[in-house]
Amino acid sequence: MEVVALAGNPNSGKTTLFNALTGSNQYVGNWPGVTVERKQGQLKGNHEETIVDLPGIYSLSPYTTEEVVARDFLINQRPHQIIDIIDSTNIERNLYLTLQLMETGVPIILALNMSDLLAKQGRRINQDKLSYLLQVPVCSISALKRSGIDDLKKYLGSDKTKPYAYPKYDNRLESALSEIEDELNGLVPDNDLRWYAIKVFENDEKVVPILQLDAAKQQNIQEIITITEQLFNDEADSIIVNARYDLIAKLVDMCVVDEADFKMSFSDRIDLVVTNRFLALPIFALVMWGVYYVSIQTIGTMGTDWVNDVFFGEWVPNWATAVLNSWGVAAWMKGLIVDGIIAGVGSVIGFLPQIIMLFLCLGILEDCGYMARIALVMDRIFHRFNLSGKSFIPILISTGCGVPEIMSTRTIESEKDRKMTIMLATFMPCSAKLTVIALIAGTFFPEQSWVAPSAYFIGILAVIGSGIFLKKTSAFAGPPAPFVMELPAYHLPVIGNIGRYVYARSTAFVKKAGTIIFVSCVVIWFLSSFNWRFQSVDENHSLLRSIGEIMAPIFAPLGFGDWHATVAVIAGLIAKENCVDTLRITFGSGSNVWFRHELLQSYSAIVGYSFLVFNLLCAPCFASIGTMYQEYGDVKWTLRAVSYQTILAYIVAMTIYNGYQCLIGQATIRNVGLTVVGLLIVIYGIIIKREKSVVNSQSTLEVS
Repeated sequence: MEVVALAGNPNSGKTTLFNALTGSNQYVGNWPGVTVERKQGQLKGNHEETIVDLPGIYSLSPYTTEEVVARDFLINQRPHQIIDIIDSTNIERNLYLTLQLMETGVPIILALNMSDLLAKQGRRINQDKLSYLLQVPVCSISALKRSGIDDLKKYLGSDKTKPYAYPKYDNRLESALSEIEDELNGLVPDNDLRWYAIKVFENDEKVVPILQLDAAKQQNIQEIITITEQLFNDEADSIIVNARYDLIAKLVDMCVVDEADFKMSFSDRIDLVVTNRFLALPIFALVMWGVYYVSIQTIGTMGTDWVNDVFFGEWVPNWATAVLNSWGVAAWMKGLIVDGIIAGVGSVIGFLPQIIMLFLCLGILEDCGYMARIALVMDRIFHRFNLSGKSFIPILISTGCGVPEIMSTRTIESEKDRKMTIMLATFMPCSAKLTVIALIAGTFFPEQSWVAPSAYFIGILAVIGSGIFLKKTSAFAGPPAPFVMELPAYHLPVIGNIGRYVYARSTAFVKKAGTIIFVSCVVIWFLSSFNWRFQSVDENHSLLRSIGEIMAPIFAPLGFGDWHATVAVIAGLIAKENCVDTLRITFGSGSNVWFRHELLQSYSAIVGYSFLVFNLLCAPCFASIGTMYQEYGDVKWTLRAVSYQTILAYIVAMTIYNGYQCLIGQATIRNVGLTVVGLLIVIYGIIIKREKSVVNSQSTLEVS
């Protein structure tokens, strides 16, 4: 079995090529970090070739998680070949990784991707000349359009490549590297000599110690490095970097042909507006308003209303009741199935049309390249508040689910930034929280299109405000990690990519409803149908009510201090969808129209919004908390995160509710006092509290 590694920069089309070569149904994203772990598949038409998809990286410097994974695989597992996929429109930057890959001694094939886009810019690459200069096979492809793939496959095989085709640098540097190779001869495999020589020349602290050089060799190598530094009048690691860039400049000058004067591309012209420092945020706000308006207020609502009012409101319960009656099923069992399972699970599944529409809109924005621009725009804002722009990538992922969002923080090099991102990113509304957003917006604010998108921006504000405060504490103090990403060119969304995106998230939502939500509905129905003596009673005399009334005073300052809302919040810790089905079950049997009427009779609009904000910002579901614990590896850190989220949610919801009550003159003195205390804490944390000074950068900062 021959192993071929697929390497390249993020957004170079690497994953698209992987799909084309293997027939994989893997989803393709437009931002760095999608391919965090290694993926593999067999080459279509030749199962003797295994394609390994390495993480998207900019270099083999062992700083990020992706770089470590890629370098360890290439050096330790030695694939048979490397396909280096290059974004032809950014060949200058992409070639830096190419030279490092060649230095490993693994046979390499250059795949010049997006050659069609390069042609539109009035440029072309002389691939024959590039192949001659680097002494490696080069072919032009378009992974998106599946062109040139067959030509690429022809180079797969040991007889089609030239091993040991190292890049040729300055003669003085080449002489030094050759002398170091002589010193290392016999200590490392022959095909690793050049790579180890470069690492020794750079004094790579992760490589040099494992060579166990004797004193004589260490002295000889140090003399070689010292003489070379004197020749270049520069430090060793800088000499290597400059040599690579010098060679890249020569390659580009000799191989890239400009057939027309430089013209601003279509993507560049759009970005002048979309990423403009003054227009970017208003445009982003308008786009997200449109997404939520279409998903929650219009098209998505039409589907949800039909599913809730007709399918689960009439058809399913009427059919189930008729079948159960014909079978002579006991009354308590009919109550469990119709009022517990069907009413509870149906109240959650009913929001599926809105969720599908939301992810369809987000999938289009992501696949066309707009979401990558938002990451860039938010990086500007984040850095103003000493936050890392890398944190926004997990934030985008969290709109689907908090579990992969927490796991995606592994790409953040700084341990402090990573821990803080785990703590903050679940403030964003995931698909589970969307059910709460849709219920509150559709019930209390049916004509107000601002309510649903406001949940998204409240999450962002919570992230920024919390980041400002937490960065002033000793646990998170220090400069943010640098954020580098490539903006993909705008293009028409690929229907297959969007379909997989929507399908994956929608099926995950349905599976959750069929497992966790199903069990939760059974438990909640039982607690709402029996008392402490296990006698069948209505919900007003049930176990659930007595439990809720004990904890209800805690939420009174937030406006929803009754047992219905209290038990809904508690059930939401298991899964946020439980907030909806718990309310549905506790208010008893009836149609969905009747259920919403009961909500309007029991709560005011501001109470509904307070309920929404609290559940948006408070501790996430058990699955996300469990993932937090896995990533933190510490119970104390997990408890800190959950406690901080819940306290912040309480303060924000309390401020919104009591602030409105003050405006209409109905606030109580106690609630106003609690709100003032909460506001003072927020003001102190964000505005007054001073940053912790960092005395020893080596011990307190995570430097990438």
